[in-house]
Amino acid sequence: MNKQPLLLVIILLSIVGSANAQIGGNYAYSFLEKPVSARIAALGTNFSAIDDNDINIGFVNPSLINKNMNNSISLAYVNFFSEINYGFVQYGRSFKKAGNFVGTLQYYDYGKFDYADEGGNKGGTFGAQDFAFNLGWGRQLDSNFSIGATAKLIYSYYESYNSFGLAVDVAGSYKTKTGWMMSLIVSNLGMQMKTYVAGSRDPLPFNIQYGIAKRLEHVPFMFTLVYDHIEKWDLTYDDPQNPSGTVDPISGVLTPKSGFAKFGDQFMRHIIVGGEIYVGKNIVLRGSYNYRRRAELIVDDKLGMVGFSWGIGIRISKFKINYSRSTYHLVGSPNYLTLAFNLDSFKK
Repeated sequence: MNKQPLLLVIILLSIVGSANAQIGGNYAYSFLEKPVSARIAALGTNFSAIDDNDINIGFVNPSLINKNMNNSISLAYVNFFSEINYGFVQYGRSFKKAGNFVGTLQYYDYGKFDYADEGGNKGGTFGAQDFAFNLGWGRQLDSNFSIGATAKLIYSYYESYNSFGLAVDVAGSYKTKTGWMMSLIVSNLGMQMKTYVAGSRDPLPFNIQYGIAKRLEHVPFMFTLVYDHIEKWDLTYDDPQNPSGTVDPISGVLTPKSGFAKFGDQFMRHIIVGGEIYVGKNIVLRGSYNYRRRAELIVDDKLGMVGFSWGIGIRISKFKINYSRSTYHLVGSPNYLTLAFNLDSFKK
C-alpha cells in the first residue's frame, strides 16, 4: 500500500483539528478567496478538481500542477464593482528533480478615495491595494495520486495602514480508473506577521474544500461539484433587515426554518455545481449555480439571476481566451477575462 497519500490525509486532518473557521468577513486578506480566473469564476467557485493541464487550475489547486504547464503563461483581469479591479500574472516551470512550479503575482486595487473632515470638506485622495506572491508546487506520486502546496507572501495597505502575512495551501488529488477526479484542499492556513493596528491580529480566510469533476464519455460535457467549508457546518447568515423563513400572509409573523427545511438550507450552502459543454475543439460553454451566494444576496421581490454564473472559452491559434460573468446582485455582474498561452508553442 502506498503510504504517502495516507500520510497526506493524516496531516490534513491534524490541520483541521487545530484551525478555527472564520465565516462572514471577520478576517484579513479576504481577497484571497475571490475567484480570479474566468474559467473558475464561470464555475461559481474559487476551487476546482478539473485535471486538463490548465495553469489556471494549478493556481487554485496545486496538487494538479504538472509538467505540461511548463513555460505556460496566464494573464487575468477582473472588472469588479465600482472602481475595484484585480487580476494576476502566472508562469509555470518544471524541473526534473524539484518538481513542477507555478508562480503567481496577484493584485487587488480598490481605487481612489477622498480625504474628508467632519464637515465634509475634501482634501486629497488615498488608495487601497492588496498583493500576494504565490509559489505553487505539485508532484504526481503515482498514476492515481498527486499532491501539492502553495506558499503565499501577502502585503496589504489601506491609506496609512499596512499589513504583511504568510499563508499556505495544501492539497491532494485522486483519479479513479473510471475518470472521476477528486481533490481536497486546505486553504489560507497562516497568520498576519504585521498587523494593521498594533495588538489587533486578524485571522485569515481559512477554508477546507472538496471537489469532484468528471468528463462524460459519450457526451461533450464536464460535470463539476465543490463542497465548500468542510470545517464549518452552519454557514447561515441572516440579515436583520431581511431574515430568512416563512412569513404568514395574514399576521406577518416570521416562522424560522426548522427540521428538514433548515437542514436542506444549511447543506445546500456548501454545494456549488457547474459544468462545461464542448462545442467542437475550440469553443467551451460554462455555467454554474451557487446556492449560498443566491441565499445571501437575493432580493425577494426581484429574483433575477443572482447565484448563477456563465462563461465561454475560445481557442484561437496558440491562445486560450476565457470570459465569464458572475451575478452577485441586481446592481451588476463582474466581468472576468483570462488569456493563457504556452511559450513552447511559438518555437519552430
